[in-house]
Amino acid sequence: MAATPRPITLAAAVATVVTLGATALALPATAADSGAAAPPRLELKDGTLDWGVKETFRKYVTGIAMGKIEATDGAKQAPDNGVFTFTGGTGAYDTGTHATETAFKGAVRFVSTAHRFDIRIADVKVRTGGNAGAIQADVTLNGATQNDIDLARLDMTGIRPGQGEGGAMVLKDIPATLTAAGAKAFNDMYKEGEKLDPATLTVKAGAPLPDKPTDKPTDKPTEKPTGTPKPTATPTGTPGTPGPGEAVDGRLSWGLKKSFRAYISSGGKVTVEGGAKKITGGYTFPHAKADVDSGAKKIDASFGGSVRFAYKAHGIDMKFSDFKVRANGAKGTLLVDVTTPKGTNNNVKFATLDLSKASYKAKGDVVRLDKVPAAFTAAGAKQFANGAVGSIYKPGQKLDPVTVALSLSEGAELPSGGAQFGGEAGGGTGAAGSGSVGGGGSVGGALGDADSLAATGADAPSAALLGVAGAAVAAGAGAVYAARRTRGTEAL
Repeated sequence: MAATPRPITLAAAVATVVTLGATALALPATAADSGAAAPPRLELKDGTLDWGVKETFRKYVTGIAMGKIEATDGAKQAPDNGVFTFTGGTGAYDTGTHATETAFKGAVRFVSTAHRFDIRIADVKVRTGGNAGAIQADVTLNGATQNDIDLARLDMTGIRPGQGEGGAMVLKDIPATLTAAGAKAFNDMYKEGEKLDPATLTVKAGAPLPDKPTDKPTDKPTEKPTGTPKPTATPTGTPGTPGPGEAVDGRLSWGLKKSFRAYISSGGKVTVEGGAKKITGGYTFPHAKADVDSGAKKIDASFGGSVRFAYKAHGIDMKFSDFKVRANGAKGTLLVDVTTPKGTNNNVKFATLDLSKASYKAKGDVVRLDKVPAAFTAAGAKQFANGAVGSIYKPGQKLDPVTVALSLSEGAELPSGGAQFGGEAGGGTGAAGSGSVGGGGSVGGALGDADSLAATGADAPSAALLGVAGAAVAAGAGAVYAARRTRGTEAL
């Protein structure tokens, strides 16, 4: 197997250990290069995960909270309130995609009667792909269970394998941070991106695994064939198109709504966290997990990171995180978690996606849904509503287009993430300070499309979006709007 020029991740490291003879296995020469045989999957066995979740949290539970910590069902805790070891790890390594998944035995429970919390972490799995990974678990908070959530994000960059007992491979002190889902699981005691204890993973490579489970034979063969085999009229997939599989890397590029960004930039602040980045025309969000079936034209992708829009003077504080793109043929949905001072609305079906012109076919082992038109759903528009007068935005109103890029192999290069691939229909510059009046920030025309403003007037939509109770602010919005109408409002 040719050595990869990229940093050695867990997946690549397993392949390296096998190739160097750490086990008795040898990979078929055709598996990685010629395509004559399907790349084999290797068994992972005798695995352990040493992870303390978060040291300060452990000390808080047994200290100030006067609680207790229990490690059961195969998990152990080191003395003196130390880290946990999850045992019995088994899983698989895909030599074609370099993806791994290992499941462990054991559960850990944090309980405090005084501080009224009961958190249990069980069914722990470690998943890797590319330079990233995740610790997945079932988390029960005060009786309510969330299954298979990505609790922690792993950064595999620069991690090198060491030799363990019995020929095991050890990946030591992998940096871990809390995901948005993990923050919710801990009742928002910690924020997304918070540093967690590093994780140490130990695994042994075993025998090759069958491509598919072997079907159980029937008790006895049928006396005669049930029919004459006939060739299908058309192939079941496009030649050269990869079958179902998990992406190893990816990126979501989206700007939400150009006019909304322009409004916030006139007097507010935008903050990105958790691996999200600001780019020209919007933001990029890092790959968390994605399943791709190009032949069936289906994608189910999740992305990490968050973007927060704050405009203190106008009472705005909105954070968007835990992005999911669900695509099926010509239609799709963008789901988002929306957090305001009132709380978090999870998995909001925020936008519809028009994929009628999208191509699911991989080019250079990258599937790219490029500049997909997006529009508010009723639930998405509702996130901007004020209880008194509703939302300035309406279902069907255009949002910035969405671009998704997913790589299906280690060597596949994602397109440059330096700029958004398109902008909101309707124009507008979106420059910082665009349209600000008297230093107070643009309130009237910058929030929605010109047509909606003309239909509703400035006072109502401004109050609806901003939730501002003061009559002076509402009146100011009207003054801004009137001034713009007088000199010609730019379409936004």
